[in-house]
Amino acid sequence: MFPLQGAQMLQTLEKSLIKSLPASLKVYGTVFHMNQGNPFKLKALVDKWPDFNTVVVRPQEQDMKDDLDHYTNTYQIYSKDPKNCQEFLGTTEVIDWKQHLQIQSSQSSLNEAIQSLAAIKSFKVKHAQNILFMTSDTVEKLVPSLLDAKNLSPSGGKPKAIDEEMFKISSLETTHAALVNKFWHFGGNERSQRFIERCIQNFPSCCLLGPEGTPVSWTLMDQTGEMRMGGTVPDYRVKGLVSYVIHIQGQKMRKLGFPIYSHTEKSNEAMQKMSYTLHHITMPCDWNQWSCVPL
Repeated sequence: MFPLQGAQMLQTLEKSLIKSLPASLKVYGTVFHMNQGNPFKLKALVDKWPDFNTVVVRPQEQDMKDDLDHYTNTYQIYSKDPKNCQEFLGTTEVIDWKQHLQIQSSQSSLNEAIQSLAAIKSFKVKHAQNILFMTSDTVEKLVPSLLDAKNLSPSGGKPKAIDEEMFKISSLETTHAALVNKFWHFGGNERSQRFIERCIQNFPSCCLLGPEGTPVSWTLMDQTGEMRMGGTVPDYRVKGLVSYVIHIQGQKMRKLGFPIYSHTEKSNEAMQKMSYTLHHITMPCDWNQWSCVPL
């Protein structure tokens, strides 16, 4: 186990991960934001350096005080050798296998190693496997071989216009975290609300304020740099608002030079259609999350 310390090592890791996109996307996005100030104070561990096989990004031990808080106790993993990374991932210094935790990766090929480890460590695992998207400009910049202009929507990547008299563009405040939490598929509890508050405090967000002056549609970013937790209150759905918000958030992130990516469930055809309209390109790999709970 080799912790990467100092800006130079992390920048070298970021450049190395670009060569493995899109399979390394979830880790690449996290390391990118570690190199932009690292607001979540994450650390990167590799099995060896500089010619690593497996990299794990995780919080500092002092931030993982709550054994039941899997939102904080989250690990991003990329491995060039998914079949032979089990020993590294089983090391106590790499993953704390006494806690409720989440593992995220753009590699479904890690499933065998994670399931095997879970059995050894007496954990129950729930595997979520969703569609992974990257915006066309991020693809063009990072993985141009995946860009096929013939398959892009004729929309020009823009959403429908909204009623600008009724809706005002704004950013989320921490006081809005309860609203976001209420509609977040992976949230709905006290720990998820704390996590959302932390994301709002540290990363760009976007929302539309309705006539009452409160958010009616929104999206924000997590510590991996992914655009997540988008939602719209029921009374304002089917108006194209979330599409507009995601477009504006993308413009914000683009100006900052951030890679822009997201995911959606395989059953969510409406979000897939919206992603096509906004020129979000489906990746050949998946978005994966393993939720691990001790038995």
